[in-house]
Amino acid sequence: MNKKNLSAIFVALFSFFLLTGFFGEEPTPEEARKELTDMRTATLNDLYQIAPSSKKAIQNSAGYAVFSNVGINLFLLSTANGAGVAHNNKTGKDIFMNMWSGGVGVGLGVKDFRGVFIFTTAEAYNTFVTEGWQAGAQADAAAKSGEKGEAIVGAIDVGPGTKLYQLTETGLAIQATIQGTKYWKDEELNK
Repeated sequence: MNKKNLSAIFVALFSFFLLTGFFGEEPTPEEARKELTDMRTATLNDLYQIAPSSKKAIQNSAGYAVFSNVGINLFLLSTANGAGVAHNNKTGKDIFMNMWSGGVGVGLGVKDFRGVFIFTTAEAYNTFVTEGWQAGAQADAAAKSGEKGEAIVGAIDVGPGTKLYQLTETGLAIQATIQGTKYWKDEELNK
C-alpha cells in the first residue's frame, strides 16, 4: 500500500470519528442505560453459545461486567474506548461504567470487540466498581485447534479473582489484550 492510499485511509477514518464524535446526538441517560443493558444481554447470549460453561461460571460468581469497545489502530498509535455494565449477583444492582485504553502497535484499522469479566470474589468485584481498574499487562493464552489438539474455550485470568472472556466478530479470542486499559464508573448514568 502506498503513502497516498494510507493518507486517504487516515483522513477518512479521522473524519469519520471527528464527525460522529462531535456532531452525533448524545443519547439520554435512560437511552444509554437501555443500550448498555441490551448490549449485555446480546453479548452474554453470544458467549453462552460459544462457551456454554461460562453461564454457570457467571451465575456462581460474585459479579460480572460486560463491555463493548471499539479500537482504532493508526500506524503506531492504538486507542479504544467503550462502555459497559457491572452486575452484583448478590444484590442484583447494576453499575454503569466507561473504559479507555491506549497503546503502541503497528497497524491500521478498526476493531470491535466485547469483554466479559467474571469476578470470583466479592473483593475483586467491589474493587473493580468502587476504585476502577487499570490493566497494565497483556494476558495471553495458548490454544490448539483442529487436528493439532484440543481447542481451549474459556476465560483468561487477568488478576486476582478476575477472569476475562474477550469476544470478537469471529468468536472467542484466545488472546485477551487489555494492556493500558482503564475502567471507571460513569457518574452520569449512575445517578
